[in-house]
Amino acid sequence: MLGVGTGAFGAHGLRAHVGPNMLAVWQTAVLYQLVHALGLLGLAALHPRLHARLASAAALFLLAGILIFSGSLYTLVLSGIRMVGAITPIGGVSFMIGWLLLALAAARGQWDTGS
Repeated sequence: MLGVGTGAFGAHGLRAHVGPNMLAVWQTAVLYQLVHALGLLGLAALHPRLHARLASAAALFLLAGILIFSGSLYTLVLSGIRMVGAITPIGGVSFMIGWLLLALAAARGQWDTGS
């Protein structure tokens, strides 16, 4: 819901106040927020079959990635303070760690082999 709201705000509320470059930054933040929110939903749906500790760690890293990556880009666009963009890569690394942990959680999880 927040991703849709921030996307709508960018499309309708920001267009008259920021340039095309900053609007593209906003759209990137929205895209990554939505994609990783879907990842969190998928993780939650599969959680009973995943390795519990790894799945929980994956969820935390994906959430941290959303907060740091998208949050820093939103802050950059709204405040104009370019220095805040320096923490954006930390969020990107958090996303990568989260996906890696999710893959490990799936590999070590319990799957019905049909036998």
